[in-house]
Amino acid sequence: MANTNLFQSVKQKLFNADTRNEAGGLAYTLSPKQQLAQLAATGCLNSTFYATAENQLDQVLTLANGLDAEFIAKTAIYAREHGHMKDMPALLMAVLAQKDVAMLARVFDRVADNGKMLRNFAQIVRSGAAGRKSFGSRPKKLIQQWLLSASERQLLNAAVGNNPSLADVVKMVHPKPREAWRAAWFAWLIGKPYDADALPPITQAFERYKKTRSGCLPDVPFQMLTALELDSAAWAQIAKNGSWQQVRQNLNTFARHGVFDKDKHNKDRHIRSVAAKLRDPAAIARARAMPYQLLTTWQAAGDAISGTIRDALQDAMEIAVQNVPQLPGNIVVCPDVSGSMQSPVTGYRAGATSKTRCIDVAALISAAVLRHNPQARVIPFEMVTVNVRLNPRDSIMTNAEKLADIGGGGTACSAPLRLLNREKARVDMVIIVSDNESWADQHHGHKSALLAEWDTLKQRCPQAKLVCIDIQPYVTTPAKNRADILNIGGFSDHVFSLLGDFAAQNSGDDHWVRNIEAIELLREAA
Repeated sequence: MANTNLFQSVKQKLFNADTRNEAGGLAYTLSPKQQLAQLAATGCLNSTFYATAENQLDQVLTLANGLDAEFIAKTAIYAREHGHMKDMPALLMAVLAQKDVAMLARVFDRVADNGKMLRNFAQIVRSGAAGRKSFGSRPKKLIQQWLLSASERQLLNAAVGNNPSLADVVKMVHPKPREAWRAAWFAWLIGKPYDADALPPITQAFERYKKTRSGCLPDVPFQMLTALELDSAAWAQIAKNGSWQQVRQNLNTFARHGVFDKDKHNKDRHIRSVAAKLRDPAAIARARAMPYQLLTTWQAAGDAISGTIRDALQDAMEIAVQNVPQLPGNIVVCPDVSGSMQSPVTGYRAGATSKTRCIDVAALISAAVLRHNPQARVIPFEMVTVNVRLNPRDSIMTNAEKLADIGGGGTACSAPLRLLNREKARVDMVIIVSDNESWADQHHGHKSALLAEWDTLKQRCPQAKLVCIDIQPYVTTPAKNRADILNIGGFSDHVFSLLGDFAAQNSGDDHWVRNIEAIELLREAA
C-alpha cells in the first residue's frame, strides 16, 4: 500500500510558497516563460510602485538569455498584437537582433507594424541596452525594407517624433529607393536638395500650404501643422481629418483653439463630427483602442468638452469592451483598492506620467465584467473588504469612477476569499484584479494566504475557478498556476477574451503561455 503520509507531504510541498514578492509577502515564482509573458504584457520600462525601470530591463534580458528565440519572437508578437505594447515588443526584437537574426526576420513586419515601433527598435538597438549598438547587416536590411515599402502616409506618420527621428533612422541605414517619389521624399526628410515635382501628393500639398497658407489644409499628421499658427477653422479641419487616436488625445487642445466655441451652427457641426468619429466601431478597431485609454481621456476632459462628446466617449468604451464574455454561474470580481494601486499604471515617466492609476484599471475591468454579467458580485479589498453598491445598468465609466474613489491601506489578496468562506458562498469563478503585491494577509504556514483560502473555498465549490489579473510587471503571484487557477498579466481588452476561454475550458495551468506558443510564425526565408 502506498505511504499516504509521504504523498500528502509531497503534495503540500508542491504548494508551499517559494519566494517573497516585492512587498515582502509570501508568493510563488512564475516559470521563466510565464515571467517573460508577464513582463511583456504589462511592462512599460518605467518605474512602478515596487520596481524600477532598470529592474524590469534586467529581468527581461536575463530571462531572454535563457529562453529559446522562437518563444521570444512569439512573445513579442503577443505583446504587440494583443497587449498593444510599444516598448517591450521593440526590446524583444532588439534581443532577437543579437540572439537570432533569422527569427527576427520572421516577426519583424508584425511587430514593427508602424513607424513608431520602427523608431523604438532603432532606439533600443543603438542604445546598446540589448547588448550591441550596431544594427548588423540583417536588421539594417529589415529596416531598409520597411522604409522602401511604406506608403507616403505611413512615412509621414513615422516622421512624427524624435530620439531617434525618422530622418535619423534614414541616415543610419541609407535606403536606396527605386521610385523617384521616394528618393525625393527621403531627401526632403533629411534636409538635402530634392526635386519638388517628384514629391508625392500629400507632401507637395503640405509644402504648398506652408508657402501660401491658403486652400485646404493638407492631410498630414497634425503635429506637422501645429508650428504654423493655425486659426480655429484650420484646427476644426484637423479634428475632421485626424485619426481616431489623434482626436481622442487632443480634445482639450481642440477646445483651447476654439473648435467647439464658434457660432452655433458650426459649433454643433464640429461637435457632432468629433463625436461620430469617437464612437465609430471601425475606427475604434483600427486604433486598437485600449479601454484604459478611453478612461484616461474621460478623466482628462476639461469643462469645455461638451456632453455630446462625453457621451461619445462612453459609447466608445462600451464598444472597446464588447468582447467581455457572458460568464456562467456565480461570478465574483475583486478589485484591489490598496495604497500601491494609486500608482500610475504605466509607471513613472519624467514629464509624461499617466493620470490613469492601477486602481482605475482594476475598477474599469471590474465594471466591464459587471456590465456584461449583471449577476456578478463586486468585492473591493485592501487589508479588508470594502462595501460598495454598484448598479449593473450604469455605464462602465460611472461604475469605474465609483470604484476608483475607494483607496488606501495595505494589500491582502486573501480578504475577499476569506469573506466568501465566512459566508459559505457558492462561487463558480473569482476574478482578482491587483498588482499582486499582497503582504498583509493572515499567515497560513508555508502556503500563501490567498491559496489557503482558495483551497478552503474549493472544498465547498470543487468546480470553482480563480483568475488573478496582474496589471503591473512583477514576476511572482500569490496563487500558483494550476488547472483551476489562471494568472494573466496586462490590461488590454484581450484580458476579457482570456476570461472567456478559461471559463469554457478545464485547465488554466500555463494557459497564457499556451496562447503565446500557439502563435504561428512566417516560414524562414530560403
